[in-house]
Amino acid sequence: MNKRIIIDGSIILGTALLTIPTAAQTKKSKQVQQRPNVLFILADDLGYGDLSCYGQERFETPNIDNLALQGMRFTQCYSGTTVSAPSRASLLTGLHTGHTAVRGNKGAKPEGQFPLPENTYTIFHLFKQNGYATGAFGKWGLGNIGSTGEPDKMGIDNFFGYNCQSLAHNYYPDHLWDNNQKVDFPENLNGGHGTYSADLIHDKAMKFLDENKDKPFFLFYPTTIPHAELIVPEDSIIRKFRGLYPETPYHGNDSNERKGGYCSQVYPHATFAAMVYRLDVRVGQLVQKLKDLGLYDNTIIVFASDNGPHMEGGADPDFFNGNGIYRGIKRDVYEGGIRVPMIVSWPGHIKAGTQTDFMCSFWDMMPTFDELLKGKPIKNTDGISLLPLLESKKGQQLHDYLYFEFHEMNGRQAVRKGDWKLVHLNVSVPSLEKYELYNLASDPQEKHNIIGQYPEIEKEMKSIMVKAHVKDPNWPLLPSEKQ
Repeated sequence: MNKRIIIDGSIILGTALLTIPTAAQTKKSKQVQQRPNVLFILADDLGYGDLSCYGQERFETPNIDNLALQGMRFTQCYSGTTVSAPSRASLLTGLHTGHTAVRGNKGAKPEGQFPLPENTYTIFHLFKQNGYATGAFGKWGLGNIGSTGEPDKMGIDNFFGYNCQSLAHNYYPDHLWDNNQKVDFPENLNGGHGTYSADLIHDKAMKFLDENKDKPFFLFYPTTIPHAELIVPEDSIIRKFRGLYPETPYHGNDSNERKGGYCSQVYPHATFAAMVYRLDVRVGQLVQKLKDLGLYDNTIIVFASDNGPHMEGGADPDFFNGNGIYRGIKRDVYEGGIRVPMIVSWPGHIKAGTQTDFMCSFWDMMPTFDELLKGKPIKNTDGISLLPLLESKKGQQLHDYLYFEFHEMNGRQAVRKGDWKLVHLNVSVPSLEKYELYNLASDPQEKHNIIGQYPEIEKEMKSIMVKAHVKDPNWPLLPSEKQ
């Protein structure tokens, strides 16, 4: 027969003999319970202007908007850089791309990308060492299975999703990975549309919450949405948007055996809107799950994007104003390529409905979480802890500068220091090399290149670029570094 047991005002059903905890045990239990869970949602190629709380007017994102209403919305957050793998490496290691071991989207055989090296210390290690369960569900791209950078070697207890970024272009894949076990989807072969990967990955993430509700957890949710290709299941969400926008069909690669590339799409505008809306629905479901499990009030939720919007597979950031007022898209080091939406919610700690123009970056996440868990600054990082800012406390440190580099399109660099921004184009081709200087306070759209007008500023910013880029034989940027 069940007994009703009341402890600290809570009613518990039990059949066993009640054991009265000692004062020390009760104090320890409360301390464990007070450690916040962390849910980090990372969208893929979602632009600064692709959320209605950041100005999107052609569709709405009510659940993500509600996160902003309940927490803090950042207007000057920068990704790690302007493409996926190095941006994520920066996020997970606390280092900017002049120091990270992964600085580009370089492929690796048989499938995957250039791996994080052995003994890389990641956010997952940090949480795991502090007694947290760790999970990652979505796109990895930081080391193929069997390499030094595979997920289970980077501190992740449970991984499910795409190991390879190129294969993640396909939302109906022939396989995904469950840790280091390959999961095949024969229903998706020969052009089949049986299992939509983003939905299955979401279900696995929800299951992780159920399985770890009684312990602190760090859940990393690097969704593939809304990265091309443009495709969604035929359900009420896509029907909600068809017919709302003018359409120009996109003709892609519809081979049944394709690995990467993008499918054709008759309704690219409607499908893009439906994909972002689908992501918004999934965010709402994650938040509701936390509430249903009684975890919401003790969970930090972070929402961000890995870089600016893309123009691939029929995507049209110009139509949707995906980069807001900013110049550039993915692969640019202008603001539109690296300035991203970020929202942080933490009930009882972050004042609801706040907005900040504090200049921060992905490499600030590691020191922020380190201070949260250990109460002391981490040493090997380019970042600063944002904990004082989030909790409205004094003592928030400022960045001296932010640095970015990009290893395609002849190499690109950028430095942000205060209101000043220096852009360096065609870094690896001296005959085409070019510098541009902007003052973002007066020219946030980077329309007016004032290089040569402020020689002292230019000199200082160039010296930062030299200092911030540390030579790595795997990532030659300057002509002198090429073998």
